[in-house]
Amino acid sequence: MTDKVTTWLWCNGTAEEQARFYTALIPDSTIDRIMRAPLDYPGGAAGKVLTVEFTLAGRGFALLDGGPGPQHSEAMSLSVDCADQAEVDRYWDAFLADGGVEMQCGWLKDRWGLAWQIVPRRLTELMNDPQHAAKAMAAMMEMVRIDVAALERAIAS
Repeated sequence: MTDKVTTWLWCNGTAEEQARFYTALIPDSTIDRIMRAPLDYPGGAAGKVLTVEFTLAGRGFALLDGGPGPQHSEAMSLSVDCADQAEVDRYWDAFLADGGVEMQCGWLKDRWGLAWQIVPRRLTELMNDPQHAAKAMAAMMEMVRIDVAALERAIAS
């Protein structure tokens, strides 16, 4: 990784699985390095994954396979800018698969408890437009998955 600042995420035995899932799902993403324990240690055996460094769409992240410990919360989330409804739906469905949980206003948690915001670019445009922001926000507040067509109907009314 070459980022000056890297976001590190704690996980419990799933670092490699998570990194492979995220990098397969998000274009222009790679696993950059997997560090394995060079010898047995109190928390695991030689060869066990310790950390995975990876890039998601050009931004560096790392997972620390720290074992049981702190849980993720909505205090930190990752936001995905989506070009259209099809992209929103693709990410939404993938993150919910195998145990993800829907939340309000375009938020969800993946099966590892990491919070994501799946945001259609049109919502961002409307929220930055003083003429449409109030109607767009009111419509968004009623949604779980953001629906671009519903946003367009809301601002047209």
